[in-house]
Amino acid sequence: MPRRNDLESILVLGSGPIKIGQAAEFDFSGSQAVRALREDGYEVILVNSNPATIQNDPEMADKVYIEPLLASSIKRILEIEQPCALLAGMGGQTALNIASELAHSGVLDELGVELIGSDLDAIDKAEDRDLFNKVCESINLPISEAIACNSMDEVISAAEKIGSWPLLIRPAFTLGGLGGGTAWSVGELVEIATLGLRNSRINQVLIEESILGWQELEYEVMRDESDNAIIVCTMENIDPMGVHTGESTVVAPLQSFSDQDHQVLRDQALALIRALNIKGGCNVQFAFNQFTGEIRVIEVNPRVSRSSALASKATGYPIARIAAKIAVGYTLDELPNPITGDGTTAAFEPTLDYCVVKIPRWPFDKFRTADRTLGTSMKSTGEVM
Repeated sequence: MPRRNDLESILVLGSGPIKIGQAAEFDFSGSQAVRALREDGYEVILVNSNPATIQNDPEMADKVYIEPLLASSIKRILEIEQPCALLAGMGGQTALNIASELAHSGVLDELGVELIGSDLDAIDKAEDRDLFNKVCESINLPISEAIACNSMDEVISAAEKIGSWPLLIRPAFTLGGLGGGTAWSVGELVEIATLGLRNSRINQVLIEESILGWQELEYEVMRDESDNAIIVCTMENIDPMGVHTGESTVVAPLQSFSDQDHQVLRDQALALIRALNIKGGCNVQFAFNQFTGEIRVIEVNPRVSRSSALASKATGYPIARIAAKIAVGYTLDELPNPITGDGTTAAFEPTLDYCVVKIPRWPFDKFRTADRTLGTSMKSTGEVM
């Protein structure tokens, strides 16, 4: 499919300020996407609340709004600019939450603005913990025993039903595991779940059986409108489950997996992105028990993430650029492969004959009294590769 000519202007949401759980990887991705759209002749309107970013350079987009990243602010800008489409997948969880809120409230339909990239159904199925588990079950993918809860009474009931400790608390629609954690007692469960319910956009947490100590693996996947799908990069976390992937030292590509095991996870990752109908890039996370061989699907991010930036830099494959092109109608076989040059397309999977190691960077030098214990909620603000 060639580029969409029915779209003239596209509003791109940035990720806002660099903060804990959200470092410069979204600047990296958003800048790639904006350039890709402009070179195709689209008018690009960028909204970002962070003045200290290259994204907000006057030469980057046709129009730049440095405004708060709130649904009310974006609604007002949409009314003024009247773009044809909204691209939210380049601004991390912040942008995704705003786009989801505007779509659910009917603002996008009212203003005639199309949500491109991952559509609302894909976002909901990937981010709503209960819907995501149902999708996994429908295609026979293994998941941990888990119960979605919207109140503290439901949380206590879920803990009693699962009947084993520790328990993992995972809020829906949050960034960097904010509001999540591992509870070893009812007191800790109440404390963490209260924070999780408060931070979740839909006031939902998933109470899940513990898989602490399992190995964590990530697959960066790309898919287009024609259902072409590839694995861009595989990543292996040195730290086990219980430490957020953003806090972990990560090696790309997989080092300790046989090709047979890799092919199982590859098939599952591709089946999942197809079931969710995600168009563009996404990150699929798995847990693997090295003693029993059991596998669990942890979650999917239907957007660019810190892992996308790592995969992009590790392989040379410009994930955000390709995802932006897919959002406006291109297919992988129509886009040139920037790694191999002329003659091959973006539908070819990158192959690494080297290793890349990512080591996180924590701001404890500035926050000397902060708790330095690593867990399921991010504390790092950057990384070294």
